[in-house]
Amino acid sequence: MMVVAQRRKAGPTPIKATTGEQLKVKAVVRVKCDSKEYVKDMMLGWLDSNAHTAHTGVVLQLVSAQLEPKDREKPKLSKETRIHWSRKTRRVQPHTFSAHKRVFFSYKLREKELKELRGEGGGDEIRRFGTRIYEYDVYKDLGNPDKGDEFVRPILGGQHHPYPRCCRSNRPPTSSDVKTESPTSKYMPKYVPRDEAFEDPKKAALRDGKWKAMLSSAFPMLKQASSNTQVINNFSQITSLYKQTPPFEINSRHDASWGNLLHHMIKQSIQHVFKFDPPKLISRDVPSCCLRDDELGRLTLAGMNPLSIERLKIFPPVSKLDPSIYGSQDSALKEEHIICHLNGMTVQQAIEENKLFILDYHDVYIPFLDRINADPTKRAYATRTIFVLTDMGSLKSVAVELSLPEKNRNVQSKRVVTPPVDAATCWLWQLSKAHVCSNDAGAHQLIHHWLRTHACLEPFIIAAYRQLSAMHPVYKLLHPHMRYTLDIKAQGRQLLNAGGKIDSHFFTAECSMKVSASVYRNWWRFDMESLPADLIRRGMAVPDAAKPHGLKLLIEDYPYATDGLLICDASWWPKLSTPNDLISVLTTITWIASGHHAAVNFGMYPYGGYVPVRPPYMRRLVPNKDEPHYATFLADPEGYFLASPPCLSEMLHYISVLHILSSHSGDEEYLGDRKELSTWNGEPEILEAFYKFSMEMKKTGKEIERRNGDPNLRNRCGGGISPYELLLPSSGPGVTCRGVPNSVSI
Repeated sequence: MMVVAQRRKAGPTPIKATTGEQLKVKAVVRVKCDSKEYVKDMMLGWLDSNAHTAHTGVVLQLVSAQLEPKDREKPKLSKETRIHWSRKTRRVQPHTFSAHKRVFFSYKLREKELKELRGEGGGDEIRRFGTRIYEYDVYKDLGNPDKGDEFVRPILGGQHHPYPRCCRSNRPPTSSDVKTESPTSKYMPKYVPRDEAFEDPKKAALRDGKWKAMLSSAFPMLKQASSNTQVINNFSQITSLYKQTPPFEINSRHDASWGNLLHHMIKQSIQHVFKFDPPKLISRDVPSCCLRDDELGRLTLAGMNPLSIERLKIFPPVSKLDPSIYGSQDSALKEEHIICHLNGMTVQQAIEENKLFILDYHDVYIPFLDRINADPTKRAYATRTIFVLTDMGSLKSVAVELSLPEKNRNVQSKRVVTPPVDAATCWLWQLSKAHVCSNDAGAHQLIHHWLRTHACLEPFIIAAYRQLSAMHPVYKLLHPHMRYTLDIKAQGRQLLNAGGKIDSHFFTAECSMKVSASVYRNWWRFDMESLPADLIRRGMAVPDAAKPHGLKLLIEDYPYATDGLLICDASWWPKLSTPNDLISVLTTITWIASGHHAAVNFGMYPYGGYVPVRPPYMRRLVPNKDEPHYATFLADPEGYFLASPPCLSEMLHYISVLHILSSHSGDEEYLGDRKELSTWNGEPEILEAFYKFSMEMKKTGKEIERRNGDPNLRNRCGGGISPYELLLPSSGPGVTCRGVPNSVSI
């Protein structure tokens, strides 16, 4: 619940001011209460009909900053006004949860509210539904040692595994380890402060998404169970998971009778319901495993993860890992591997002319590969991929380095695979690129999505509630960018904890959160999280005051960067009299919550929903000539590839999760749209700035659409090329592959 008050001159219900001037106090009250269950609905209905006699509802009382003349310890109070609830209201603070009065703005009484918000003096009780306590904690509930050693996970946060803080739940410890908090359950759900919990439309959207995903996977799962096989024999088995277009297709003249037509329509309608919409990757390309070299390059600039690509500065690449721990990590890449793609330049000349780029996952994964490859169902490398910038402004992959820990003597620790020269090397090249995409999928989910948005934003949200009044202008600015974030993060923990979807669906498995913590320790910096700073850090741009946005992009057709800079340049907050650092901090927080998250979230299903070209894990390494199973590969290269990504049932589970996570809910609030502008009433400068920002967002949308129609921009326009729409500000509900919500709400 929130109260916003404004004072203005003379009105119908005057209050005596100290100066003798009559003032009117206008208050806007939002009352919220969950009322989903039948019993609650009945009770609220009874309250509706008996509101004139029942002592229920919300009592509003104004508290003056002035003290009573007779008692200098008490402030002046207005008369109480009772606001009765109805079944349309949401999230009232029940007396059974908290009998304390809520103080919304006050100078001296604010201290009491802050103590409650911070959990001071509250003891060690479990955080209950309906309370409002924002207290920092470490991640000490990732594992469940009571279930066995395989479910043990480290505590994230502190000296050994530094990590952003989370909101404290304070559940009791497990029986096996007093330092590990017991897992959530029906009776002890993950704690979310009441003000941050989902409203009914959001709950309904998530529930509907889960049901739709279940329906889509139910029929294929039953069909597969009846065949009693996990083997994928051909690509048509995979493409059969997706809807065909158009859904109602007459195959011959014999189908033209009404009976046959009706039967045909019913049959196709049923099949249509139990299938997924085709992702962008197969709606525009021939379904197969064959990800073209230029398409892999394009997706690193305009796909679901455009944040890992870097300019190559040193060749061969150099590892920063400690050789005393990990052994020699010298790269196997040589000039001979890429020289034929450089149009007569040497490698050094190509570096100096900004023609070489890299996806480098070597140091991210090498420390964890022994543990990862101990899993009997998963096999992984730490990859480096070299790209050349073509004359058309697109990237083309020209070499892949596959690395394993040096101490693994059973297989070659480092090898380089280059574009094919015959049928056998064609499949080796495709397998290598599949491992690259698997590495990239893990980095996308664990680093750029989970860590850099969900995890790193939570401490800022906790701090805002612990330190800022609801009337503070910085709080009012940030509030829409905090909406739903703690609740969706709490639900997302079900995917990340031991035994969750991340364990089963990604090659990092039980090492996933250790990978994330390692990146946070060695790489993450808040001052590098703004888009301009991130582009400069990765060598994708250099400062240039003469250029738009003050940057020169080294790849001019970089859709994520060009569209993102349009949003960053429209920061709507008017100039402050405080240091510019505050503007920079607020802009960075709002960018992470809006544009950054949208760019890595809402393309997950459209760009990652066809598993053969973007597998979350692989079951086989790339075969070597001196290995026994190389003969098996040569006998049936396509079959070897089909046996490498997840099996059909795992694919179904995985794309079901991606579909849910890529969906917008119907009550989403997008950049340029605010439902709580009344908080700025009486501050015309702020309102004017916001309306200007809203218009800028509309202009941004039109400019992005213009770019998507420009044939000179080959990374977003052309035959078989998907337009880049992830940073279009607005969207409808569902999986649209566009739209920038104000906050991390999914």
